[in-house]
Formats: sequence, C-alpha cells, structure tokens
Amino acid sequence: MSRFSFLSTELEPERVLLVGVDFRNGAWPVDRSLDELERLAHTAGALTVGRVVQRLDKPIPKSFIGSGKVEEVRRLVAALDVNTVIFDDDLTPAQQSHLEKTIGEPTKIIDRTALILDIFGLHAKTREGRIQVQLAQLQYLLPRLRGMWSHLAKEQTRGGIGSRFGQGESQLEVDRRLIRNKIASLRRELNGLEKRRSVQTKSRKESTAFRVALAGYTNAGKSTLLNALTDAGVLSEDKLFATLDPTTRSYSLPGGRVVTITDTVGFIQKLPHGLVEAFKSTLAEVLEADLILKIVDYSDEDADLHLEAVNRVLDEIGAGEQLSVTVNNKCDRFEASYVHALESRYPDQVFCSAYTGYGIDSLIDTLALRASASDQLLTVMLPYANASLRAQIHEQGVILNEEFIPEGMLITAKVPSKLAGLLRQYEQGPAGKAERESLPLATED
Repeated sequence: MSRFSFLSTELEPERVLLVGVDFRNGAWPVDRSLDELERLAHTAGALTVGRVVQRLDKPIPKSFIGSGKVEEVRRLVAALDVNTVIFDDDLTPAQQSHLEKTIGEPTKIIDRTALILDIFGLHAKTREGRIQVQLAQLQYLLPRLRGMWSHLAKEQTRGGIGSRFGQGESQLEVDRRLIRNKIASLRRELNGLEKRRSVQTKSRKESTAFRVALAGYTNAGKSTLLNALTDAGVLSEDKLFATLDPTTRSYSLPGGRVVTITDTVGFIQKLPHGLVEAFKSTLAEVLEADLILKIVDYSDEDADLHLEAVNRVLDEIGAGEQLSVTVNNKCDRFEASYVHALESRYPDQVFCSAYTGYGIDSLIDTLALRASASDQLLTVMLPYANASLRAQIHEQGVILNEEFIPEGMLITAKVPSKLAGLLRQYEQGPAGKAERESLPLATED
C-alpha cells in the first residue's frame, strides 16, 4: 500500500429529482413511468435522489404542476443537493422558463424529451446517427430560443445532462435564423446520406433475399437476439438505447435459403416525434422489411404496454399493417412448465431466450415458414450464360429437379415471389410443364 493518498478525479454523478403527474386517464401508471424515467437518467449517467408525484386531470398551464408542488420541488432541490429536475412529460417553453425562475439557478429543468435526446447524443456513433440526433435536438430547441441561450451557455459550462445539445457546434449563442439555416444544412446532408442508404437498400432488394427487421421496445433484447442468430458481435448492454445505428447481417436458414436480419433502434413510450422524423431513414429498414419481428421483454411487468408503444411507432411510420410475428424474449426467467403452457396458448407467437438459446430453433422454424409462404413453383430453362440466376435459385429457393441439357439448365424449384419475377422470362410453357411432370426428382449436384 502506498503511504500517499490520491484524490479521485472521477466526476460525481449528476443528482436528479424526478417529477411525474398521475393523470387519471393516463395509459401508464405513474410509478412505472417514473421507473423508466429513472432508468433513462441512469443511462445518461445520473443518480436519482428523489421523486415528486402529483395527481391532476390536466397540466397547469403556467407551471405544469401546482404551485404547492413547485414549492415542494424547490425545497427538495435544496435539501437533496439536486443538480437537475427531470419532468416525465413534455414542458412548454413558458413552463420551463417559469420553473427555472421559481426553483432558481443553478438547477436545470428538463423534460423526458430532452433526456432522451441527450442519451441519443451520447450513443450515436455513425455520421448519419449524429446528424439525425443533432437535427432532432435543434428542432426541439428552436421554439425555446427566447431567453434560453444564456441559460444554455451556462449549462454548457456546467456539463452533464442536457448540456450535449448541438454537439459539434462552435457557437451556441446564435439567433433563430442561424438555427434554421443549420437545420436546413443538416437536412441536406441527411438527404445525401439517405440516397446512399437507398442505393444499399436497392442492392438488397435486387438480391431477392427475404428481409427481416427486429423492432421492439428499447432493451427488449434485439441486439442479443441478432448476436444469437448471426454472431453479429453487436453491442448488447442492460441500458436503454445502448445501440442506435442499424446493423444488417445475413443468415442461412436450414436448407440453405439466405435471409437478411436488421437490428433497428429501440422504441419507448412518449418517443419524441421529432426523433421519429429524424430517424425515418433508419426506420425505413423496418418499413421495407418482408417480416417484422416484434421483440418483447416478456419478463417485464409492462410487456403489454411496451408492445402497444411499439405498435404506435410502427403505425406512425406506416409499417403497422406489415407482416409481423411477436417474439417474447427473456423467457429464461420463468419456469419451463409456464413457458410451455404459453406456447400452447399462443401458437402464433414465439417464446424464447436469446441469452440461453431456448426457443431459438422455434424462431428459426418460424422464419423459414414465413420466408417460404409466398414461394412459387417454377420450371425454367436458363442459358448457361446466366449462372448468376442459377446461384440465386440455389441460395434463395428449394431445388426439386435440375438437369443440364444442350439447350441450357432445366431447373424445377420453389422460389420466392421476388425471384420468380426475374425468372418468368425463362419459364417453360405447357410442353415444359408436361415434361417436368414426367421427370424424376433429383437432388442438387
């Protein structure tokens, strides 16, 4: 042991107070919503030191909560040495300004949307992801410019939650015109990146591979499931929004058919609309999928509410009517007999554990069944010069018969509808049909 003592240079976690309103017609119990808000605050590196809850029919226009509760918050801020007060619902610019003046500096007042945007700012890694987050942050700040810039400048010097808005900016105190210009510039850059993504998407479309998208509530285990299926090596942490950028991997189903599986950004209740708008290019991976796997943390007591939140976002981006399968993850936390009973009761759903591997075989069978649901039986005569199409048939279809004759490659196979469209020009007519019915089945060479 050294006889010297060293001072720790590690920053103390930001101390936050959570404020929630129990609206009598609210879909979520306020305690559950605050539990989630606390996890969000933890993900942002903060320590929750207290909660304040008030029952209201609707928000108070001036301060969101009643004046008595505002005074209670002010006293707790002083008593608990609170750095930041986080409201579980969106505050108007006027409400935020009033609360800041009443509770007093240097305490920051933010809402759930600001917290989520801050977390996205921490976790965005790619250029596209950072642009999407910055765009959403600036759109959030634009209506709050009046009287806020001096406040935000002080937040920048203090650091912590809410201080990472506008990352990459060299000048924070700018007027509305400059902010709008910056938003327009980000949109142009994002459009350019979206065009590149559309080229990649077009390439995947032309491959005729069956496309699967993983969609679900944040921390439901999407990344763990992708890793379990494909060894993708995607970051998997017990934190909300641990991964933001979509990851696509190929996976070979039993029989050789190749599908692509994409892990997308997680959803959450009260997901900021501006964030959904900014991430539409990323969420397009869901919109363009042939099958959506809705991943649910079945061990969470709010699993049904989480699924409702996911469905709302899917509806918002226009993917609500797409083919989907509900995958109930983390079933290793239940007795096996209980899970077997659920499987019998809900045969159209999958119950699995990406962590232990339970039910993964059932999920793979479901993927194979869905991928082959639209298969079409064709007999085609491919010219020998079209070896690439033959390779696609072997990769995407099920070969029933294959012969090499002087005229070309005579192949009878079940293939996906997208690939069938490419093969129609080589399809055999009635004579070919009669011929193939007389042919014995053969195995692949």
